[in-house]
Amino acid sequence: MAQPDLSFLDIEAGRPPRDLSNLKLNENIQIVKGSLDALAPKVKQFVVECADLCMPAKLYVCDGSNEENDSLLKMLHEDDVIKPLTAYKNSWLARTDPHDVARVESKTFICTEKKGETIPTPKGDAKGRVGQWIAPEKLKEEMSKRLPKCMSGRTMYVVPFCMGPLGSPLSKVGIELTDSAYVAVCMRIMTRMGAAVLKQLGEETFVRCLHSEGVPLPAPPTEYHWPCNPDETMITHIPVDRKIISFGSGYGGNSLLGKKCFALRIASVIARDEGWLAEHMLILGITNPEGKKKYIAAAFPSCCGKTNLAMMTPSLPGWKYECVGDDIAWMRYDDEGHLRGINPEAGFFGVAPGTSHKTNPNALTAIQSNTIFTNIAETDDGRYYWEGLEDEFPDIDKLTITDWLGEKWAKDSGKKAAHPNSRFCAPVSQCPIIDPDWEKPAGVPVEAILFGGRRPDGVPLIYESFDWEHGVFLGACVKSEATAAAEYKGRAVMHDPFAMRPFFGYNIGHYIQHWLDMKKRPNAKLPKIFHVNWFRQEDNKFLWPGFGENSRVLEWIFKRCDGEDIAEKKAIGFVPKPGTINTEGIDVSKETMEKLLTTDKEFLLNEVKELKNFFDVQINDDLPKEMWDQLKQLEERANAI
Repeated sequence: MAQPDLSFLDIEAGRPPRDLSNLKLNENIQIVKGSLDALAPKVKQFVVECADLCMPAKLYVCDGSNEENDSLLKMLHEDDVIKPLTAYKNSWLARTDPHDVARVESKTFICTEKKGETIPTPKGDAKGRVGQWIAPEKLKEEMSKRLPKCMSGRTMYVVPFCMGPLGSPLSKVGIELTDSAYVAVCMRIMTRMGAAVLKQLGEETFVRCLHSEGVPLPAPPTEYHWPCNPDETMITHIPVDRKIISFGSGYGGNSLLGKKCFALRIASVIARDEGWLAEHMLILGITNPEGKKKYIAAAFPSCCGKTNLAMMTPSLPGWKYECVGDDIAWMRYDDEGHLRGINPEAGFFGVAPGTSHKTNPNALTAIQSNTIFTNIAETDDGRYYWEGLEDEFPDIDKLTITDWLGEKWAKDSGKKAAHPNSRFCAPVSQCPIIDPDWEKPAGVPVEAILFGGRRPDGVPLIYESFDWEHGVFLGACVKSEATAAAEYKGRAVMHDPFAMRPFFGYNIGHYIQHWLDMKKRPNAKLPKIFHVNWFRQEDNKFLWPGFGENSRVLEWIFKRCDGEDIAEKKAIGFVPKPGTINTEGIDVSKETMEKLLTTDKEFLLNEVKELKNFFDVQINDDLPKEMWDQLKQLEERANAI
């Protein structure tokens, strides 16, 4: 028996190009849609090599058409992978295997020749907590156990996709090969997918994405209609070759490879090499009552309200908010030195629990049709249901609700109806406040960058950095309570620098240096940098009302971008002067505002001590000197309080 060709798993930097003239698909693989001859030679090579390795029974080249989408949804329905939510037009529910419900950071790796390219060397015998490296030889060893014939009996879908508007100089193209039709239909929502991408591609470089659920046929029977192989799950990235290989999981972030894998881990490396930024950020357009418009970008860890902020309805009269994107921003300088950003995605992959007419009415409007829901609950009359919708279902006691595990659910059961990380996957174009320039090829000008996280104690509602270096320091110091988007449990406050801790494509120390270097461009018009914290608590109650009232904080930011004298220098940064945040009409007293904007000496010195330990142990010698200088200055200012 011939041994499988594992050359696809090699790091190819510096290797001579392969002769493509005699590329042929294995005769045992049936092409059921599309043609390999229509593919660019490098795309054809990628498809043939991976098909020879994974040995699917069929090959299906996606064109992204409505007819194709309808047929794939119909097939998934017939296979019991999805079912219709009959109360909404063309909307579907998928229930996953309970072992496949979130990103698996512990099984996610970056592969480089040298370990230091991926992660810093932690101090002493400490375990590194900012990224995971895998050696090329180990990657090949592990994947040689998993990939050969992993698609046996299944269909390999060729999914061409573009991250960003077609034709934009900021956009990048990928090809995902997957044995999951669920992935194909979700990628059609999340990206610009199909024949138009192949026409644009030509000989252009593309990111090669290989995904398998890891369950060849015939598969052993299970009680779930969701193929996955959690014991062997492994998500790997080879930045130098622009490759992603994901095995064993069908869940969103592990299988929709255009999302975190491409748009952040691989794109952050491309951005470093080309001089731009690929960030875990929303982009929001804000127009004041006088008609002046600004765009902000904001980086929060998962489940910290990015989607709610991106689609927020402002409570302040006369203000208008428009959404460019809710999760990822690619930003680069234009010829005049302005930092311009695009949303590389075409869909929302939002966390469902907590989304309601109170918290995010625009999101609910966006998901009323053409949406794929995963691991939510459903009512007997075909509606979606999850935690946070209780007030919108006054008849809840009269309804029969089926939970995310497919079991009957009762309000007093003590169990969650929807998984905490359940999701909706819906087109961005359906957002009622979508920005008219969201697909502008040149992107939109970003004037402010916000960092933030869930910090119940000590951290002010809003403060501004002193300068660019201090702003980078604020990004490096982001911390937040752990969320359900990954496999962590509990509510411990974790370091999440730049809200990118799970998504760095290369060494965090080098990443921080790249941010610092963004200042060096001649005539660079750098955005102001701020830190926000909507989640400060006292007696287990939030001090700030949040949601639409966050527009009051954004008003202050807007004015600061215009240079208004409404800030005073404190140890932590520029903090709003008393009375400069509009609290008219809300139940927030002067005393409460003082608490929200105050940081005491003891808290700051504890932060300094803890940050010093994190920098020293986790980033060690790779931390740029500027960050040590910023930490020393913070300590001096804290001691002077």
